[in-house]
Amino acid sequence: MFTTPEHLWQAASEYFEWVEANPLYEAKPFAYKGKVVIKNVAKMRAMTLAGLYIFLDIDRTTWADYCSRKDFSSVTTRVDEIIRAQKFAGAAADLLNANIIARDLGLADKSELTGKDGTPVIVQVLKLSETNADDPTTK
Repeated sequence: MFTTPEHLWQAASEYFEWVEANPLYEAKPFAYKGKVVIKNVAKMRAMTLAGLYIFLDIDRTTWADYCSRKDFSSVTTRVDEIIRAQKFAGAAADLLNANIIARDLGLADKSELTGKDGTPVIVQVLKLSETNADDPTTK
């Protein structure tokens, strides 16, 4: 479909411009002179590779083919970096849902609990009776 990297870059740039020119809208209630007024408030639209595919009228496999071609790889890498940067900046500025974007970008906060030398943590549960509840040797 795209015969040159420049042609692909131009089409991707048109997608970036379209995203900026077409924000999402949220109906928000406001109090104005004692009345509730509903206004549509523009919200940032996140760039996505899936959105790019739809805009370019290609599928994921076609994009992967462009990514694997040496002559197109610099363009596909730049496009991917622009999309990631836009989502990260939007989430950091609280314009996009930070939890959704973090998962999408693989930035999820993960905690792993292990015992000594990476072994599993073993929790021992003791049953206390009323007669030994205050006895420190049973704890």
